[in-house]
Amino acid sequence: MERNEPDTTAQALALADADHVRVVAAARRIVIKVGSSLVTDEGRGLDRAAISRWGAEIASLRAGGKQVVVVSSGAVAEGMKRLGWRQRPREMHELQAAAAVGQMGLAQVYESCFAEHGLRTAQVLLTHEDLADRKRYLNARSTLRTLLELAVVPIINENDTVVTDEIKFGDNDTLGALVTNLIDADALVILTDQQGLFTADPRSDPSATLLAAVRAGDPRLEAIAGGTGSSIARGGMITKVRALCAAGRSLLPIGVTEVQGDYERGEVIAIRNAQGIELGRGLSNYSSADTRRIMRRASHEIESILGYIEEPELIHRDDLVLR
Repeated sequence: MERNEPDTTAQALALADADHVRVVAAARRIVIKVGSSLVTDEGRGLDRAAISRWGAEIASLRAGGKQVVVVSSGAVAEGMKRLGWRQRPREMHELQAAAAVGQMGLAQVYESCFAEHGLRTAQVLLTHEDLADRKRYLNARSTLRTLLELAVVPIINENDTVVTDEIKFGDNDTLGALVTNLIDADALVILTDQQGLFTADPRSDPSATLLAAVRAGDPRLEAIAGGTGSSIARGGMITKVRALCAAGRSLLPIGVTEVQGDYERGEVIAIRNAQGIELGRGLSNYSSADTRRIMRRASHEIESILGYIEEPELIHRDDLVLR
């Protein structure tokens, strides 16, 4: 009698799915990021049926005592459709115009579809500068927390109508991760038109296989996740892996190898990698002079080195905005 071997791939997928379900089930506050392809049905137009379905699911989550924030792409894609453009424009002013046109429809559809399920919504548009400036950061956090306490579902998007390359988040995957930190959410769920992370692009490589589970920080992921998305979307899986590695981490003194320039405690400083590429900006808990003394050292050594301790982190994750 032939013995049937267990499908280890299926088992691994089932275990990974079970882990994800447990995380979401235990979360009180959840950020859900939805990409352009899903919101606009691959650029054909806003998918009312899908958005209404998400509204029903979010209503169910809220009935279970959970707070939900939605980070939604789709303004530029919807604007392109309304303007009759088949290719995503390259000029900044054209992208901003498309976003302005599309944002109207995006907000209207979310409002009407979610209202069908008894949900009130609010539109919140953010730029990188909003989270880099301390006062605007705190204002955004207070507003979002108040909306959640009022049982309102915030619909967040990047403010593409005024944003420039210098202040872009890069894509809404990054924005979703930053919002997760901004409101101290327990989970970030990214909805995509793919099953998950593959070993290669399944749209062009039939041998691509689905990875059941991966750990953020694995250097092999960047090679796997090098895609740049579709002609409608501007993200791709690579930005999701960057977002995952960065989410929830503070900058500690031990991670600093060099300090350039002079600054005081509380000032905004830039964080660069070894190649000089800016990774983000944040509010420093220590002056440049003190940072030079404690860099490359563990947090528990700060007090013995300086004679005092302000915070164990050089930049706390709540005061950090990554590019």
